Amino acid sequence: MRYLSVLAFAVTLLSSCNNNDSSPKKEVKQYTIDQFYKTKNIGGGVFNKDETKIAVNNNETGIYNVYEINLADTSMKPITNSAKESFFVEDYVAGTDNIIYSADQGGNENSHLYLLHPGDSAKDLTAGKKEKTSFFGWNKARTILYYTSNKRDPKYFDLYKMDTATWASNMIYRNDSGYNVNSISYNEQYLLLTKTITTDANEMYLYDAASKQMKKISADAEAAYSPAAFELNDSAFYYTTNEGKEFAYLVKYNIAGGQKEKVFETNWDVAYMYLSENGKYRVIGINEDGRNKVLIFNHATGEQIKFPEVPDGDVQGVNISMSEKNMILTVGSDKSPNNLWLYNFETQKLKQLTNTLNAEINHADLVKSEVVRFKSFDGVDVPAIYYRPLTASKDKPVPALVWVHGGPGGQSRAGYSQSAQYFLNHGYAILMVNNRGSSGYGKTFHAMDDRDHGDKDLMDCVYGKRWLAKQEYIDSSKIGIYGGSYGGFMSLAGIIQYPNEFKVGVDLYGVANWPRTLKSVPPYWESFRKALYTEMGDPYGPDSTRLRSISPLYNTEKIKTPLLVLQGSNDPRVLQAESDEIVAGAKKNGTPVEYVLFPDEGHGFIKKENQMKAAETTLKFLDKYLKNTPKTGLN
Repeated sequence: MRYLSVLAFAVTLLSSCNNNDSSPKKEVKQYTIDQFYKTKNIGGGVFNKDETKIAVNNNETGIYNVYEINLADTSMKPITNSAKESFFVEDYVAGTDNIIYSADQGGNENSHLYLLHPGDSAKDLTAGKKEKTSFFGWNKARTILYYTSNKRDPKYFDLYKMDTATWASNMIYRNDSGYNVNSISYNEQYLLLTKTITTDANEMYLYDAASKQMKKISADAEAAYSPAAFELNDSAFYYTTNEGKEFAYLVKYNIAGGQKEKVFETNWDVAYMYLSENGKYRVIGINEDGRNKVLIFNHATGEQIKFPEVPDGDVQGVNISMSEKNMILTVGSDKSPNNLWLYNFETQKLKQLTNTLNAEINHADLVKSEVVRFKSFDGVDVPAIYYRPLTASKDKPVPALVWVHGGPGGQSRAGYSQSAQYFLNHGYAILMVNNRGSSGYGKTFHAMDDRDHGDKDLMDCVYGKRWLAKQEYIDSSKIGIYGGSYGGFMSLAGIIQYPNEFKVGVDLYGVANWPRTLKSVPPYWESFRKALYTEMGDPYGPDSTRLRSISPLYNTEKIKTPLLVLQGSNDPRVLQAESDEIVAGAKKNGTPVEYVLFPDEGHGFIKKENQMKAAETTLKFLDKYLKNTPKTGLN
């Protein structure tokens, strides 16, 4: 996944090219922002020592805290009670009720790991002032916690381990060469490392800690490699790659002999693979046309395990318990936020643990998406996730938004979005365009926008808008563009380059000044910096001229379209100055500009109160400048 990607939606699979029809509109109840955001976001699901409880993340108080769910009666209780920062569960400490969780400060992305004794205060295990850490897993006995940290050098992440008896920390791999530490063998002898070359390709190495030798596993051909898992006896490891193919497939590598064996391949990307605690099950995740697909196999025989039927939803992911008897399924759909289910392999019983959708909202009033494809200016087929309001009809055409994902290189995926459903419920169609350069559609499509950003990929969005305009239940004169991060840049570029196409622009923390953004990337992106510059252009070299020319900040005199900008003050990726200056420049034109700054957010809005404010402000803006403007005819 490339650079500034922020969000990914989760799942559906349909295909269509044109949606003109005269289906009668459906009357639906209209819900308030408060009703939509009474919905809870619950995720995680790690088992305790005797598999009677799971720890989860839950934002029902407005920010994420750690909760425990009793698996017998599905009751839920809070374990943490933070009112300021969101806490995200990592795992239980083996044999105890103690919990490891992570948290940053105000969205600054400098996450630390904390040890919580329930009923007691938490201890910061990685307390460096500017330290950024990530949980990396356990040894087989679960007596050693592994984590990565950049406390030694802000640019690079070293690998550390902590003994859970003392919580003393020791570095076990010093990273001075910009590698990414991906996986560690159970005996700590081997590490799997990757080195980023471009945003479309990397190299993969097997590092032997005993001999200090580094062996290159990847081929010289341009391809992407992602380590997946070691066998429990450390005789082999697994990885995904698109070497010689359009889509990623799964490979097994024998360490002693160096043999490679293709294990699994389909006509979409194999997104991940992992083994259950004792190696009984192999879990494979597939990115299938904007939808998650999860497969489980008997690892010894390769036989696929029959998956439990889950009503009204798609399985987004699973977590198999240490005993390998139980499994938590994360299940969601376009019309339902994710819920957790418990499945027992022995009894084959399935049990719902959570019900996250606000009971005040009728499931039938929500909108299911479909995957559509349209031809762009050069004949390229561009996929998109399309949501049509239930109230739309030929007699009552509705306004619409072209919705652009983050990245570059991200992907819009079908699934439940509170903000999207809120806009749909209030009469806006949404086309989430996966423009060229998006991931999930093969490496050729993924590389199509390299050194060409804000040009052909933006044209894909324009042609998405024109596809929308042809639908007889869409008001072709009332189509805007909306996006976050890289999508925010595309929104700004859209209203600058195509002022007659888009009637409004909504920019969430979008890049306005490419030279400055590329020069000010966080220090811990050092291993990725060269690849980023290869794709976007080097701001210190001749590319700076082109980067300046595509930067909205240097074209603000062309902004004549109503604009809404939303920004977090603590954003380390797209600095607040980007939004401050684009707003100031647009206002000089007498353009209607609204600006909302969130002082306690970073790159993306985590606190429910801020999410609500962002969505409600956006709807009011759209109603004023898009829905309620006079109809002007076709563009």
